[in-house]
Amino acid sequence: MVSSEGLCGSQPPIAAPVTQYGVTKPISMAGPTAADIQRSRDLEKFLVQAGLYESKEEASKREEVLGQIQEIVTNWVKQLTRLRGYTDQMVEDAKAVIFTFGSYRLGVHGPGSDIDALCVGPSYVSREEDFFFVLHNILAEREEVTELQPVPDAHVPVMRFKFNGIPIDLLYASISHLVVPHDLDISDISVLYNVDEPTVRSLNGCRVADQILKLVPNVEHFRTTLRCLKFWAKRRGVYSNVTGFLGGVNWALLVARICQLYPNAAPSMLVSRFFRVFTQWRWPNPVMLCAIEEDRLGFSVWDPRRNPRDRTHHMPIITPAYPCMNSSYNVSTSTLRVMMEQFQYGNNVCENIELNKAKWSALFEPYLFFQSYTNYLQVDILAADADDLLSWKGWVESRLRQLTLMIERDTYGKLQCHPYPQDYVDASKPCAHCAFFMGLQRKHGEIVQEGQQFDIRGSVDEFRHSINMYMFWKPGMEIYVSHVRRKQLPAYIYPDGCKRSRNLQLTPQQLSYKMSRNNGVAYQALSGEKCLKRKKDPDGENSEQSRLDKRRSPDRNQSVSPEIVSRKLGSACTGCSTSDLDEMNRLAEVSTSSNSSGISSCSHEDIGNESTAGSSEGSNVGDDNPSSSQSDSSDDLKSSVEDEHADQNKVFQDGLLKDLEPKTVVGVVLKSMNGDVDSKSVQNPVIRFVFEILIDFFFCVPCAMFFFILLSFGVSFVVALYNRLSLASTA
Repeated sequence: MVSSEGLCGSQPPIAAPVTQYGVTKPISMAGPTAADIQRSRDLEKFLVQAGLYESKEEASKREEVLGQIQEIVTNWVKQLTRLRGYTDQMVEDAKAVIFTFGSYRLGVHGPGSDIDALCVGPSYVSREEDFFFVLHNILAEREEVTELQPVPDAHVPVMRFKFNGIPIDLLYASISHLVVPHDLDISDISVLYNVDEPTVRSLNGCRVADQILKLVPNVEHFRTTLRCLKFWAKRRGVYSNVTGFLGGVNWALLVARICQLYPNAAPSMLVSRFFRVFTQWRWPNPVMLCAIEEDRLGFSVWDPRRNPRDRTHHMPIITPAYPCMNSSYNVSTSTLRVMMEQFQYGNNVCENIELNKAKWSALFEPYLFFQSYTNYLQVDILAADADDLLSWKGWVESRLRQLTLMIERDTYGKLQCHPYPQDYVDASKPCAHCAFFMGLQRKHGEIVQEGQQFDIRGSVDEFRHSINMYMFWKPGMEIYVSHVRRKQLPAYIYPDGCKRSRNLQLTPQQLSYKMSRNNGVAYQALSGEKCLKRKKDPDGENSEQSRLDKRRSPDRNQSVSPEIVSRKLGSACTGCSTSDLDEMNRLAEVSTSSNSSGISSCSHEDIGNESTAGSSEGSNVGDDNPSSSQSDSSDDLKSSVEDEHADQNKVFQDGLLKDLEPKTVVGVVLKSMNGDVDSKSVQNPVIRFVFEILIDFFFCVPCAMFFFILLSFGVSFVVALYNRLSLASTA
């Protein structure tokens, strides 16, 4: 029997409403445990030891530099105001205001990082003439300014330079005011009245930074987490907006969203949740910090329902300030794949850190790009001097993403590209030089037919034409694009100037994994000049002595990698010829009689069988389920290059085949692991045999037809003569 007291007793306490940050409710409101706090302290200690925080002296130097730039642009605007005939009062009131954005505004900049600055000027001071011409000349005359590089045709026009050694990226925005107020609120939407699209994009850098700081629940936790993840992205090779990965504002928006989903979490928790959330994120669902504002001033906002172009974005990360845009439109399918693999790697390492199986240093292990692929695309950039190289390199680098997109498009996504954002310099060259590299691999799980090839000649031609559009081209500016195999990579890409040893022993489990990754298929590449041959031991023998003899073979060092493409733009650079470039030019002259260099196609299997040595800690690049922290034996698995099939009783012998005839079709012939196709039958005799058959066909068939016609005429003549004689005898 229930008492009345039970019915009329006190009600349970009502839970306080959950504060919502962003467009959805938080995933968890839980705070940090004692272990989380300790891991956060360890993380901050690691970041300090890594040198990610600048000193007080450098911070004060940055403030002085910004003050000097403010003085320069103010005098510049006053000078233009006087030249345009305005009154003395207008000249006195005329000014420009400097705003900062990016890492400096967010408070996550480090030693040597650049300052993203925006110069806001009056309506009568233009960007095209006054900013990129008049102010450019003023800065060029100052001793403090070095490496001055204007980029007027960029998506966001910018002028880059160093001021007293501090890198500066200076943007300009002309607003609809005759006099710019000193207390201008750049977050107010009124600054967007009567301005063009480039001005909106320039203003939005500052507006987005301000909105991010307003929308995160804890600014200090946000800064620590963002500083950590930017450092991680640079170590893992996925920090570069221009290359097709993510830049500073993209990482800031992703971290801010995690802070909204876990508002009470400590930095160590936020880092772990970052990887946990984005390994499961279903792209292309957008990441948004707030609801997208409706069209108020006529500017286009990101809306895939209305804009068909927005539907093609692979990884939309939407800016929180009007007009809301996708800040990661540069991401392609290949770069998204690479980033998802790295997210999975980070997630696995963070799980081990939470289980006390790893330390924070494991998360920041550098990505071993040059041990991750078998085939690479090398882009050499040459110029007459360092100043020309600076501008020429910036132009080419901004177009490398287009080359990736063109290759993906023309191969229907079957050939995947991994552009690496770091550039490398060959100091031995007598002229200014730098090089970029792209990893190439066949799409995982793609069914390949025997002898099928990738032909990227059209892609490279289109890329060459886009590079030729450079307005400031000078004699000596050249670009070469060539295919290199891993063993042919230049020595200057390695820190110590010499190639790493790969004579590592593998366990049976590692060998089984490598065979499964390569689908049990070996490959052989034929180039226009020489051919690298790999074949299986016919007797099934795989002794250690035979393997050592093969490694000592001089033919191995003489073999060259098959060339995909060699392109030369502009006139020759004096003193810039090298053995590699001379070899490319010689091959080009053999393969074509025109001035353009020749391109040979590349086989699916030649590109497809990549090793997965992405990181010393066990990141499996190209795998659908990349692992995180592995044992030292797993490191050996990732680092081994040439012995990946040899230890499975399949020995490859490297040899040098005879030179192919000029203009012979160059390709790659597959070889089966079970011996169905003998390696000897896929060498030069096959090409020569097919060539002879074609000659016999095109030569003998017409001859046979000619003799058949003559025979027919002869028979007809004999029959007609016989009939005539018969008629004559009858008469």
